[in-house]
Amino acid sequence: MVIVSDYLKKVNVSSGQTFVLLELSGGLELVQSQGTGKFYATSRKCRIPSTFSADVAKLMIGQQIEGDIVRIESDPYEYTNKTTGEVITLAHTYAYRPKGSMELLGESQLEVVEEKINKKSYKLAAV
Repeated sequence: MVIVSDYLKKVNVSSGQTFVLLELSGGLELVQSQGTGKFYATSRKCRIPSTFSADVAKLMIGQQIEGDIVRIESDPYEYTNKTTGEVITLAHTYAYRPKGSMELLGESQLEVVEEKINKKSYKLAAV
């Protein structure tokens, strides 16, 4: 299960039209830092396009969707950690995979995008 954790308004560069992305978050996982060797808690996230207005997208926050967020290999790209300022090279991205499907949706590299519209955070309830 994934949860709709946020939404963002974006502008299509070619058409100039504004659209809304839903941010999906997976469950809690522990990851070991390659730099320090210490473990930290995180969750996988990706964004998928929607046909919702910002008002409707706001109502979707907290909704659970069957499926999972999977890591996929990508061309290398640089990512700057907003907290530490460290620039690292990554060669993966995340995408949403609906339950029972092999199709991937919302492939997105980690990137700093404009400030989130809704600052609330949610966590998955134990099932």
